[in-house]
Amino acid sequence: MAMKIRLARGGSKKRPMYRIVAADSRRARDGRFIEKLGTYNPLLPKDNEQRVHMDMDRVHHWLQQGAKPTDRVARMLEAAGVLEARQRNNPKKAVPRAKE
Repeated sequence: MAMKIRLARGGSKKRPMYRIVAADSRRARDGRFIEKLGTYNPLLPKDNEQRVHMDMDRVHHWLQQGAKPTDRVARMLEAAGVLEARQRNNPKKAVPRAKE
């Protein structure tokens, strides 16, 4: 079974709230999951400690079992110091073209 540590969306319209879950990668984003590992509330300020809350013991357990974090969850784990920061491809598509 291919395991992922990913975000599952909750909350109402325009008020997102995410659960950080360990789930089978073949399941739907908001579908059945195996274990809830934490929460992520993007509406809180970035310096608020309740913005991202994770049970690190369980996250370590799932990483040792071979679960792969998604890109967004991997960034959260890098900020928490659990994973090493890796180089990402950042193409310059967002850079405006030169005026002619």
